[in-house]
Amino acid sequence: MSDSIVSDFHTSRGYQILRWQGGQLTSSMEDYLEMIYRICAKNGYTRIGKLSAILHIKPSSASKMICKLTDMGYLRYSRYEIIQMTESGKKVGSYLLSRHNTTEKFLEFIGSQNAFRETELIEHSLSPETVDKLHKLLEFFRVNPDVRNSFEQYIASSKKIGKTPVP
Repeated sequence: MSDSIVSDFHTSRGYQILRWQGGQLTSSMEDYLEMIYRICAKNGYTRIGKLSAILHIKPSSASKMICKLTDMGYLRYSRYEIIQMTESGKKVGSYLLSRHNTTEKFLEFIGSQNAFRETELIEHSLSPETVDKLHKLLEFFRVNPDVRNSFEQYIASSKKIGKTPVP
């Protein structure tokens, strides 16, 4: 292995730290924004109690994160009041929900038995370019049903003869 390749390796946590140092959102921040976007798309606002119940976290933890996201300009929030998204927050939240949906549809398409859970684990590490290509691939299969059928037949036949690697 060359030194340049080795220098690109990090632990999963290391990549998260690099993202945070680069001014990007952490995975946890993204989860909050995605969920707030989902709720606000229906109701126009949410509250700490509702958010913490949906995310299965303590209200105090939710409150701390809401303050961070407010300071970053994604939310409008007054203590013990409603949480609303700024235009910037709506833009990011919309992307995060789209990324989630694209990733989950892709995993379902390839036959994942736990597409939702796996989406939650991997969506944060995907670049916008990769998400766009996954979306285009899904669209390609949608408009080319013969290719989709061939792929599905290939997957089915490889299961029968045991070619799917087992971890």
